[in-house]
Amino acid sequence: MKHGKSSFRHESLQDRKSIRSILKAVLDGIDKGKLSFSDADDEIVMQPQGLMNLRITASQEDNRNRVSLRITWQAEAVEDRRRNALTVSSK
Repeated sequence: MKHGKSSFRHESLQDRKSIRSILKAVLDGIDKGKLSFSDADDEIVMQPQGLMNLRITASQEDNRNRVSLRITWQAEAVEDRRRNALTVSSK
């Protein structure tokens, strides 16, 4: 697994149908445990697993509307450490 920091950012105008297709691809990737994002400039592959944190925000200001969806999770190495939790005994 890759360590360190890597990121991907893409911004473009899309219609509702295109955005629906993109969101469906994200859902399918979460189901399969593999998300791949790419464009002409960059690419990142992620493996969603375990418990994930979901944050949704929505706002309206004048004519500007915004919906933000953020999903975060810990990498497998952190999950493995949690599975090997400390055991304390008073035998």
